[in-house]
Amino acid sequence: MLGQRIAHPPSTKFDEDFELPAAKRVKRLVDNGESQSRPPSDDDVFDGSPRPTPRCKEILDSEADSEEEEEKQIPRASQTELESALPAVKTDKEAIAEYEATRAAEAAEAGLNLQGRLGQRKWVQGKSSIYVDAFNLALETVLDEESHLFAEAEMAVFQRWRSMSYEGQYLYVRLFLRKTAAWHRINRLKYYGDIADLNAAVDELLRLHELPATTATERIAPGEVEPPKDTVLADSFTFADSSVDHIDSLDEASSLLMLDELKTIGKEAKIQGKNKGELLKALRRTSQKQGGLGWSGLKRSDTEESIKSEQTVHNDEDDDGPPNGIRTSRDSHFLGKILFVTGPCIRLSSAALKLFERVHLVFYRSTEWTEKSLTTIILARISRRNFPQYIVSRSANIFPSRSTLLEFEASIRTQFAVDSVLEFNGTVNKDGLHKIKAIFEEVYPRWVTILAEEQRKEDRVYESGEGAYLRRFSPAWVYTRIVHKGTYVLGRFKEHKREHQLLTELLAQRLFHAARRGAWYQRKALLEEHYMWALCPSEDSTSEPQQQQKHWKRVALRTCEDGLQDHDCHLIYHHDLQKRIGKLERQLKVAKRQQHDFGHVRLAKPHERFVHGTRVERERTPSRNSGRRRSSTDLAAASTNRRGGGKTIWLDPAADDDDNDSNGDECSVEAMCLSHYRSLGWKGYHSEGGILRTLFAHLFHDVLFTYVPNVFQTAFQTCPLDLHTDAFYAARSSEVNARLNAISNGAAAAILRDAYAAQAGRQTCVVGLDWGFELADLVEIAQCFRPEALSTVCKVMAQEYQQRGGGIPDLFLWDAAKGEVMFAEVKSENDRLSDTQRLWIDVLSGAGVRVELCNAVAKEVVVRR
Repeated sequence: MLGQRIAHPPSTKFDEDFELPAAKRVKRLVDNGESQSRPPSDDDVFDGSPRPTPRCKEILDSEADSEEEEEKQIPRASQTELESALPAVKTDKEAIAEYEATRAAEAAEAGLNLQGRLGQRKWVQGKSSIYVDAFNLALETVLDEESHLFAEAEMAVFQRWRSMSYEGQYLYVRLFLRKTAAWHRINRLKYYGDIADLNAAVDELLRLHELPATTATERIAPGEVEPPKDTVLADSFTFADSSVDHIDSLDEASSLLMLDELKTIGKEAKIQGKNKGELLKALRRTSQKQGGLGWSGLKRSDTEESIKSEQTVHNDEDDDGPPNGIRTSRDSHFLGKILFVTGPCIRLSSAALKLFERVHLVFYRSTEWTEKSLTTIILARISRRNFPQYIVSRSANIFPSRSTLLEFEASIRTQFAVDSVLEFNGTVNKDGLHKIKAIFEEVYPRWVTILAEEQRKEDRVYESGEGAYLRRFSPAWVYTRIVHKGTYVLGRFKEHKREHQLLTELLAQRLFHAARRGAWYQRKALLEEHYMWALCPSEDSTSEPQQQQKHWKRVALRTCEDGLQDHDCHLIYHHDLQKRIGKLERQLKVAKRQQHDFGHVRLAKPHERFVHGTRVERERTPSRNSGRRRSSTDLAAASTNRRGGGKTIWLDPAADDDDNDSNGDECSVEAMCLSHYRSLGWKGYHSEGGILRTLFAHLFHDVLFTYVPNVFQTAFQTCPLDLHTDAFYAARSSEVNARLNAISNGAAAAILRDAYAAQAGRQTCVVGLDWGFELADLVEIAQCFRPEALSTVCKVMAQEYQQRGGGIPDLFLWDAAKGEVMFAEVKSENDRLSDTQRLWIDVLSGAGVRVELCNAVAKEVVVRR
């Protein structure tokens, strides 16, 4: 039910014709975790949608030979809110093993419970583990504070868990952190160091437990037909499923095979394929089509484990194939062979798994978690670091009732159904859009009801801004996003009148998705400018089309003005709204003296600079047919045509002056360009936003850690949980605006000195703060920054810290003599500006900050080994 957040369709660029759009670009992850194919959106903060599995040309093995191989196959999830707030600590297996080993001898006195081990930092291999303790810490914390969210049968499951042996718990937790829905071969589980008797631990997970009768019912939520299969507890349960009882189809069994095992079976079945995917497809096709006398007598009893199987596999081809009885026998033959090769397998039972996922949702205040989520909080507790001082406040009523929690979970599943159509499967066809519209129509009445309830709660229960972060765990938060998606579908169906009405309702509420308000204003104004005059004629004007158009253009003009005056409309949308205002005023022939003047924020086109240097190419091993030497021209041409994405290597021109080595030192393209700027008298860093984040951390230190309920869940956070959401600015608008005014009045250097003096002695862990930057440089930068420009940049970061973390130009430069700062975005051959980079260039240019596009040009290419 849980997973990654998806970017919403751009609200101002709806397709005006019902044509199928071009397929979306696949998101590419790079080492620093930033997306290179699309700008982050509010969805990147929190969506709760299940994370889609990336498509591969070759099907990966169902289970790797080791955990290390499996970790390479699974893409790393983005950080949760809690992980983002905790300090960066080493969470790999080596760090955990090293720490537990150092404490093993000290724990010999034993007798320590969970809290004792955490307090004294003592674990013993085979008797306790940081994984199990982290898992149990989440469970015990939730049951101590929020047990009212769980039914009697669910509490019985927790009681069974507590009575389970350490080895059984350890095996379950490690599987919980792996592919939870996948089958795992028992003979490949590499936990012998912590589990003395693996078979006993497996048997404990497979043991059937009876549950008391429960009167709790699972309510069907809007947009959802029924809860997912096997996720509701019955009158009995197991912690894990056995392959003996649950694998009864060739499709499921064949996915368990490793490539070499599949090839062996393929030889017997006389099938061929270039990779695992082709072999699997050929095996299933053979099972469905090929007939013969030898199949009729084969039964599952020929295998080590006898299982009855009546289910047939889906036919991938149009051919109807042989009769079902013959097909079932052939499937049973292959199924038996596969299970004989794999041996017994287990997977976590869905009902118990979903229950523990619910526990983690409540504990982490997030709908996603990773292995780091379980261990980071404990490693942060045992690390020797200094944290800021703030008031820890963990709310015990984030979900007021069990029904609210279940509806929130159901809304997440509904949201995933919407995203699976619009975001995960490429081009959206008409049937998919009809499906989304049907979900929207079902969700809409419930959204209106909950919206009114949340508004009453905000007016009567919460203090100003107190409920901003907790609202993210209301079903209305998810429903608002679904309604937002509904506006896209209505636009595709040309139902612009209904779309305009919906956008008006979205803008009328101020509780949910404030970061989208700018996009809603833009789309609403577009509809009013182009469509509404024909759909909804004004009663107080003549019926002439030109008069109707003028009337609605004046309405669109007021909409844009409202957007600029809306304090919840983020700064990044102001430029587009200002451009539309200028266009509408020209069309309406508004008198010059009455027109808006946005000259103070007019964007300046970035200046382009060309820096010539020497690029290094690595000498490749010559092929058998490449006898001739390659010239520099050939190498340059080959480099131009090579696949993009790799870092280029250059010679540092500054090293030529200092070293006797005529070849100079190798460096990155950014370092080469930085040397060029330094030769022109600029000081600078290749920081990619590090300078801005450090300035923000110093200038807003007291604002970051001011008391706001529910955002400081532990004493080991480097920032409030809501910093990476749109709730941060809303909950502290008065404090943030007061600090922005002080910065605009030239007090940045003084604030920075005071914050540095208060925290430098302890080297406090604060998000984005790099203590490697010298105080003198930071003060000099603050003095060179125009006060109003620095205030504008800080406001963007306060409103959208997470979304605007990427795209900041590579080089930060300043000239103390001129009192000027400059940003430079470095590009080498075949590089293009991304959407997030363009956005930051617009923000900086609009604030009056100089921005350059620095193009690195190779004047020559040298070849090195």
